[in-house]
Amino acid sequence: MNNDVHFPSSRRTGRLWLAGLAVLALVSGAAWRGVDAQTTTAPAAKAAPPIAHALAAGRDSYADVVDVVSPAVVTIRAAGKARALPTEFQFPDDDAFRQFFGDRFGRAPREMRPQKQQALGSGVIVSTDGYLLTNHHVVDGADDIKVDLTDGRTFTAKVIGTDQASDLALLKISGADLHPVAFGNSDHVRVGDVVLAVGNPLGVGQTVTMGIVSAKGRSTSVGDGSYEDFLQTDAPINHGNSGGALVNSTGELVGINSQILSESGGNIGIGFSIPANMAKRVMDDLRTKGRVTRAQLGVTVQGVTSDMASNLGLKQASGAIVSAVSPGSAAERAGMKRGDVIQSFNGQPVHDTNTLRNRVAEAGPGTAADVAILRDGSERHLSVKLDEASPARSARRGGGERDGADASDSSALGVSVTPVTPELAARLGAPKDARGLLVQDVAADGRAANAGIRTGDVIEEVNRQPVQTVEDLRAGLKRSTDKPVLLLINRQGASVFVTVPLAQG
Repeated sequence: MNNDVHFPSSRRTGRLWLAGLAVLALVSGAAWRGVDAQTTTAPAAKAAPPIAHALAAGRDSYADVVDVVSPAVVTIRAAGKARALPTEFQFPDDDAFRQFFGDRFGRAPREMRPQKQQALGSGVIVSTDGYLLTNHHVVDGADDIKVDLTDGRTFTAKVIGTDQASDLALLKISGADLHPVAFGNSDHVRVGDVVLAVGNPLGVGQTVTMGIVSAKGRSTSVGDGSYEDFLQTDAPINHGNSGGALVNSTGELVGINSQILSESGGNIGIGFSIPANMAKRVMDDLRTKGRVTRAQLGVTVQGVTSDMASNLGLKQASGAIVSAVSPGSAAERAGMKRGDVIQSFNGQPVHDTNTLRNRVAEAGPGTAADVAILRDGSERHLSVKLDEASPARSARRGGGERDGADASDSSALGVSVTPVTPELAARLGAPKDARGLLVQDVAADGRAANAGIRTGDVIEEVNRQPVQTVEDLRAGLKRSTDKPVLLLINRQGASVFVTVPLAQG
């Protein structure tokens, strides 16, 4: 999680794979560790020259588009020194690994010497003077990076900077007669648009596949997972495509291919690309400053569900509800409170938490933002001076535990609870002044269980009112009539709102 806006995790089917390191030749079994972003400020990149984009007249073909884009998409071969960490990695003992490498490695030795490992990915030339974009995970840990062009030339690349939060890296090669791709406006991409994916999957050589934009604004929370706004596409993307180009039907770059969703690691039609607009902003920061700066609001938020909307008296389930405000943050200084529903940021409607997070990040540290909130049924506008986001991820406190002492209550929620005392708070790893009701037991077929409440959760509020005793909880539930009850739950140090429909009659 990043430091400006935090989100509860969700379960997903399938597995998300970083597509770039699939063709990974391991001579020793340890995974690479970080490339330090080079902070040397490079001269400003020259803009890509205008290029003509048109389908071949009278033919149902994208060959002319491919002719323009193909020279800009490169193969990246990254090599690095593996570290001897046998407890963290062993050679996979599965058919997929042996399909590529056979049995010549045998089973993993328990002690491994640091040797060379190589990986294959893709990249996109974005300027005539040799800047190119790829994924952070393609070059992470590499100390030697080779770039192969489609005309047969090979260059050694310099890492200008990497940004794990967006999974992007900016490289530089020195060569003449380079053919960059033109940036498109990814904000204008629509679901249903035709796109082409260009890269080097599985090391077979440059390959072009076609599909459509399947969705926008996706977040996968794989890798660092901090800043994501993926374009989803069914254009076939496989391992080795990472860092390659996703272009529209006029040959403009609209995305950098990054991840696939798959149980097997092969393409099943669910791929994710970093939008070109985000890539361009990251590229500009890395080129001029060697690092990426982002703004933070200092809140934990979650999406507003239909039950929450009903409880809060909202006309529709939209916006982001604030479940926690960081002390000393920009949000706290502006007067934002837990339970506020953020409806717009700088005049732009907030439809989901992912969009809010990215808009805050892009606004820039030190800028003043207008945030429209709903509080107690009334709309208010807060002027917030945004802070700079820290690259460090926030740590969470330890989880709760059962306590058999004190009172309990079998309520309409289907839970047994006990008040949080200073002694119990210490055992939970919570602040000494923590207040609420610890959930000791959850009925398997009860309403609380169906809503996702777990043993060890701490109920802090009922319908926006603090609770410290069992009687507080009972009184709060009695005041809930035809609306689902809104609970504020603290789980392992993170606060989240949960709605629970109560039994009728």
